[in-house]
Amino acid sequence: MDIVIDSLTYTYPGQAQPALKDISLSIQSGELCCLIGANGAGKSTLCCAIAGFVPHFYKGEMYGSVTVGGLDTVQSSIGNLARRVGIVFQNPFDQITGATLTVFAEVAFGLENLGIPRDETMRRVEDALRKVNLWDLRTRSPLELSGGQQQRLAIASVLAMDPPIIVLDEATSQLDPAGTREIWQIIAMLHASGKTLLVAEHKMEYVARHASKVVLLYKGGIAACGSPRDVFGKADIAAFGVRRPRFMELMSGLAREGLWQGEMPLTLEDAASALKKVAQS
Repeated sequence: MDIVIDSLTYTYPGQAQPALKDISLSIQSGELCCLIGANGAGKSTLCCAIAGFVPHFYKGEMYGSVTVGGLDTVQSSIGNLARRVGIVFQNPFDQITGATLTVFAEVAFGLENLGIPRDETMRRVEDALRKVNLWDLRTRSPLELSGGQQQRLAIASVLAMDPPIIVLDEATSQLDPAGTREIWQIIAMLHASGKTLLVAEHKMEYVARHASKVVLLYKGGIAACGSPRDVFGKADIAAFGVRRPRFMELMSGLAREGLWQGEMPLTLEDAASALKKVAQS
């Protein structure tokens, strides 16, 4: 299910400067598109615009359009949009409803509110919890989970609703390395299953490894858009508040010295292989 953004400009209430400036972007069905950029670049605002929170919850001034699977986010209700777009935020604790006693009931909560039949609800909840490796914790209280487990629970709650598009807004920002790896394993699994994914992320090694498209935001506008190799290959990327993975910086330095002439590696494993070739040459 495609996402099409056309000349989107948005200003929060009471603010003089727009948070998003003339954004035009197309994300094709099945793509894993990563948003990168410094704090305040507009990543979270763009995520909220795609989910319909802008303009339904955050009023402000909006120009241009956002279309999600053929639905205009301004003209469509938030309920209709929620069937097409699921969103996971930064703080896992804030996403727990507080209305349930178990992990299983937490994931079932949204389905029950939609009136999904019991058998279908049970099937969807089990499937979602197994996908995020929380099935064995289904009887535990959501409040007893670790931060990483709570974030996986938030993802499971979205998966159970089965939206074709999933937005993750800095979903790993408060997680340790182990928790981050777990979330990205789930993201990779969802991408392989055909979901359309928009992921705002600060941890560039995961963006380089997994993204099919990277959008670099700077002061509310698009500074670069393309494949990971194209965007991370920009010589001036640091000027936009983004640091490439260290192995990319190393390979860029070798390229400047004329010691490496191959493609920029996108993973640590590929960089290690390239370094072996440099050492043997």
